[in-house]
Amino acid sequence: MSLIPEAGEGRRGLDGHLGYLLRQAAHALRLAMERALADLDVTPPQFTVLTMLAAYPGCSGADLARLSLLTPPTITVIIGNLEKRGLISRHAHASHGRIRQIDVTPAGRELLDACRQRAHATEVDLADGFSAREQAAVRRWLSTVAKTLSRDT
Repeated sequence: MSLIPEAGEGRRGLDGHLGYLLRQAAHALRLAMERALADLDVTPPQFTVLTMLAAYPGCSGADLARLSLLTPPTITVIIGNLEKRGLISRHAHASHGRIRQIDVTPAGRELLDACRQRAHATEVDLADGFSAREQAAVRRWLSTVAKTLSRDT
């Protein structure tokens, strides 16, 4: 018998600290996404990078790191791996030769569509049991937390 409570119980539930509960939820989401994407041979960070590149074509690696909430060294590795697989392409910026812009290739878009289907299923599970109003409140809270805590960075 374990002394550690299950997620959602005791300090891992309603009696827990907000920061811990947020981290616990993020960890659970990451594991769910890893499982959902595993047979596509895509990690959640790779999926995030492909998603951000599809939304903001022509990003630089630095922009991509900020958008994806990943470190520049991590982005460098992910970009290299995605490029080797032919899922993204890099090209010189029109006026800033040293800056390399990154775009999703047709093969990358095809894989991204498959990933999005899996992610959507996970999002449905994530929202299960919450009304539209409750989901809006959670979105508002998470956005406000990010904005508030990012002010000093």
